[in-house]
Amino acid sequence: MTDTPVTDAHDDIDEDRRNFIHIVTGMAAAGGVAVIAWPLIDQMNPAADTKAASSLDVDISKVPEGGEIRVLIGGQPFFIRHRTQAEIASARNANTQSLRDPQTDEERLVPTPDGAYNPAILVTSGVCTHLGCVPVGPAQGNVGDYGGWYCACHGSHYDTSGRIRKGPAPSNLPVPDYRYVSDTVINISL
Repeated sequence: MTDTPVTDAHDDIDEDRRNFIHIVTGMAAAGGVAVIAWPLIDQMNPAADTKAASSLDVDISKVPEGGEIRVLIGGQPFFIRHRTQAEIASARNANTQSLRDPQTDEERLVPTPDGAYNPAILVTSGVCTHLGCVPVGPAQGNVGDYGGWYCACHGSHYDTSGRIRKGPAPSNLPVPDYRYVSDTVINISL
């Protein structure tokens, strides 16, 4: 007997064609996974009513000088204070190098539409940075030792710029994301 190779019709398969079929099949499978996964991923985005509740336009012309309003956005309190000239001077004259969380007063402000700063309006979060209590301020008649806010829960004192000056709080009252829509309206967003 002689050893002659047996040839089969399947031995002549085109490798390029096989690779092409594998690539197309893989792409179709990836597309199918994406079509199925997209609704599952998209449902994790916030609803339209939640997005709408995460920002607020506030007319700051209605805040009297020396007064403050408190607003809730998404369940979080924010303070909008119309500072007097004495409060502005006190905030500007503070020795920032001696502060636990050093920031100048101007660093805590946002420019108006014309690029200038309005030092009379200060916007801060209304949550103490120690354990999350809501400090009381000048509008409630208790300004603490530095003329700003006082957290009665554990004794943190904030100045007229919302900077921590005394007590256990580790940092200043945060300045939220806000912008001037006009000279008299600000938009605060989470």
